[in-house]
Amino acid sequence: MTAERPRIPTRERAPARPRPARSGGAGRSRTARAPGRRPSGRSGPVHRLRHLRDRLRRAWDRPLTAYYLILGSGMLLTVLGLVMVFSASQIQALRSDLPSTYFFGKQLLAAGIGAGLLLLASRMPVRLHRALAYPLLAVCLVLLVLVQIPGVGHAVKGNQNWIQLGGPFQLQPSEFGKLALVLWGADLLARKREKKLLAQWKHLLVPLVPVAFLVLGLIMLGGDMGTAIILTAILFGLLWLAGAPTRLFAGVLAVAGLIGALFIGTSPNRMARLECIGATDPGPQDQCWQAVHGIYALANGNWFGAGLGASVEKWGELPEPHTDFIFAVTGEELGLAGTLSVLALYAALGYAGIRVAGRTEDPFVRYAAGGVTTWITAQAVVNIGAVLGLLPIAGVPLPLVSYGGSALLPTLFAVGLMIAFARSEPAARAALAMRQPRLRRFYPGKRLARAGRNTMRRRAERPPSGER
Repeated sequence: MTAERPRIPTRERAPARPRPARSGGAGRSRTARAPGRRPSGRSGPVHRLRHLRDRLRRAWDRPLTAYYLILGSGMLLTVLGLVMVFSASQIQALRSDLPSTYFFGKQLLAAGIGAGLLLLASRMPVRLHRALAYPLLAVCLVLLVLVQIPGVGHAVKGNQNWIQLGGPFQLQPSEFGKLALVLWGADLLARKREKKLLAQWKHLLVPLVPVAFLVLGLIMLGGDMGTAIILTAILFGLLWLAGAPTRLFAGVLAVAGLIGALFIGTSPNRMARLECIGATDPGPQDQCWQAVHGIYALANGNWFGAGLGASVEKWGELPEPHTDFIFAVTGEELGLAGTLSVLALYAALGYAGIRVAGRTEDPFVRYAAGGVTTWITAQAVVNIGAVLGLLPIAGVPLPLVSYGGSALLPTLFAVGLMIAFARSEPAARAALAMRQPRLRRFYPGKRLARAGRNTMRRRAERPPSGER
């Protein structure tokens, strides 16, 4: 007989629950739904759209949204401008017996200097920006007077608005006049607001409007109607932000309109440009040649363009392909997708500027941010409207994209100004302060240097080995 092995007590298991049947009937699981039944509100497309809308709204309401929009859109437009200037200017350079990268090299140099100005402006405090207002305006007025002196001023295509600096470099003071008018006008209105003088119409208009008309008059003496239009838009933007009443605003607009009509009516060239709005044929003596070929370039681009460098209109058919009509070359080489991307970047920059102007409590920041936003968006609208045939050709460059260092430098400084304003918001300052410890983990230079100094100090204080 063999001894029986002792039985080891085992833990009794609970009886398994019957699994519901996968097929229809009473055993259907809770997650299964009957055929033809609509999904619930929490999992349907309407709920997903609402969730996406809420996420976008939370993203727009974050403190650093305006900061990232200004920085990102400004840098993307500048890089896109460098690429398109390189593509659109090669044929023009070769036709002038210059190296193919001549215009691109000058634009790259201006972009490098402008990037330094942007960084400087973004780090400057607001009070230093206000201190620059009067000196900058005085320097611009002196330069605008020097432009009209024979031998100092230089004429380009009939417009006397350049100063020859030596060699291939020229300066257009009217472009810096935009920045000067924004800073000076914002500082003037902010000081009068602090003293509660803007309720009186004479303090609202004087000396803002007379000084603005002085700058406009000096620019119009050189024949630069396009820059005068942008300066007028900046003036109206400052008056609107300052709370000018409707009748006063309409009066200034009527005076500016009469002066503009006088200058346009007395110039056959400007009258011819008005007649080319919506033209589809070059007309007699090819007076609408540039406007029509701008439309041809956009039409050749189709949806996604012919590719970088593959533009046909830049081979002598389209005048000024790298300056005033660079948007047409962009449409031909990058297509509708490229042009819509450019418009989206300007819309983002404009939205961020409006947000900065609307959320600040500093009147100078409000007026300056609104003035810069008006300047960049109005100039983009005038340039793109001329390329599309919706507006007369005004001869203004596309901000941050067109060739020209005199236009690029003040615009990049203005973008840096907007970045400084976006950083100065209390919520943005708090968000940036919270991110500094996170950045130290990636850039631990100061912490390592401090640890090294502590180690050297401990070694110096350690007694010699014989005294231990």
